[in-house]
Amino acid sequence: MPGLKITLLQQPLVWMDGPANLRHFDRQLEKITGRDLIVLPEMFTTGFAMEAATHSLSQDEHIDWMHSKAIQTDALIAGSAAIQSERGAVNRFFLVEPNGTVHFYDKRHLFRMADEHQHFAAGNHRVVVAWRGWRILPLVCYDLRFPVWSRNLNDYDLALYVANWPAPRSLHWQTLLAARAIENQVWVAGCNRVGTDGNGHHYRGDSRVINPQGEVIATAEAHQATRIDAELSMSTLKEYREKFPAWQDADEFTLR
Repeated sequence: MPGLKITLLQQPLVWMDGPANLRHFDRQLEKITGRDLIVLPEMFTTGFAMEAATHSLSQDEHIDWMHSKAIQTDALIAGSAAIQSERGAVNRFFLVEPNGTVHFYDKRHLFRMADEHQHFAAGNHRVVVAWRGWRILPLVCYDLRFPVWSRNLNDYDLALYVANWPAPRSLHWQTLLAARAIENQVWVAGCNRVGTDGNGHHYRGDSRVINPQGEVIATAEAHQATRIDAELSMSTLKEYREKFPAWQDADEFTLR
């Protein structure tokens, strides 16, 4: 069964400067080959700014750049950006294939403690992306706190989170990533930023990849601009779910 070679880029972001951030990630991606999935942080061209959508690069500019990097690396390129859409400003998670296919998910849970809900429109549907034999559920930052939204309906193998998750709540980030893996019996990867943003918030990173039993198999050193690589095993996932089929006893419910 196919494995999935994943790379998470835990990096600082230049506040509200799209071209500078793209130049930075150009340099990071020059060094990367032989991967299936490369993940950038949430709002990777601006940082987590409420005014970002009105000052950001356009959707087409984001997609064109991500497509060029997907071709260059022969990988799925993933990351979220503040975008002006037909519904207004959205925090949109793009996943772009080398052939130009674009998938996207709009962040559903908006971080009210920063008034994100006052500036952005919430997404209203989940998205599962099929890629090289894997089913990937893209989610963004604050979504991590709401387990119903990420409940595995036997429709995905990897939950992929991008974030600007501040250092004071790093324990929550680490704990909830592991919880999502355990309760859903799936692989989980979380890519967070480092550095300090334009509002003075500091970020530790703590990006990591977690197996279906909640064990961390790869993690980035805190506060460091770095990358982490991991290879996810589909056979490990299937064997575990067969031997310990807790998923068969999950409660049934629907979201309205």
